[in-house]
Amino acid sequence: MKKGLTEICYKFFTNLSNPTRLATLEKLMKKPMSVNELAQALGQEQSMISHNLKPLLKCNFIFIKKQGKKRVYSANQETIGTLFKVVETHAEKFCPTGGKCLKEAN
Repeated sequence: MKKGLTEICYKFFTNLSNPTRLATLEKLMKKPMSVNELAQALGQEQSMISHNLKPLLKCNFIFIKKQGKKRVYSANQETIGTLFKVVETHAEKFCPTGGKCLKEAN
């Protein structure tokens, strides 16, 4: 393991450990959306979504594109798409309890 990889992984996964951020990424994997569209889709306040978009932007998990006065967010398909696929494959292949093992770990 490269020196410093532990710290990088910690920051990477800490950023993703927030349920609102994960739900946001899941929505953005399907289609680009504005903050208001995300807030409506997730049933959250716009300010909560905005707060959770900042760390995702900082790590380039999402991108922002201006369309007039509107800002539209999209998922980094290369990174997040790959990561979600790895998690899905792992769950299907190695989690015979259908995810119960993850619930019991908490």
